[in-house]
Amino acid sequence: MEEILKTIIESLVDNKEQVQITRTDDEKGVLLKVKVADEDMGKVIGKQGKNAKAIRTVMKAITAKEHKKVGIIFEE
Repeated sequence: MEEILKTIIESLVDNKEQVQITRTDDEKGVLLKVKVADEDMGKVIGKQGKNAKAIRTVMKAITAKEHKKVGIIFEE
C-alpha cells in the first residue's frame, strides 16, 4: 500500500528523494503520513486540494478490497 502511494506522490514532485511515508495501524484502519519537500507540497495538494482528494480516493479504492479504512495526512 505504501509503495503504491509513494509511486503516485513521486510522479508529482521534483524532489523524489525527499518523499517519506510512514504507516500507523490501529483498530480503525491505516494512517499514512506523507512528507515531501516544502516546494513540492503545492504540487501534491493541488489547486483547491484536488490532487490530495484524488490520491485519497485512489487509496480508499485500493484498500476497499481488504475491508480497511485508510487515512492520509500530508505533512510539511
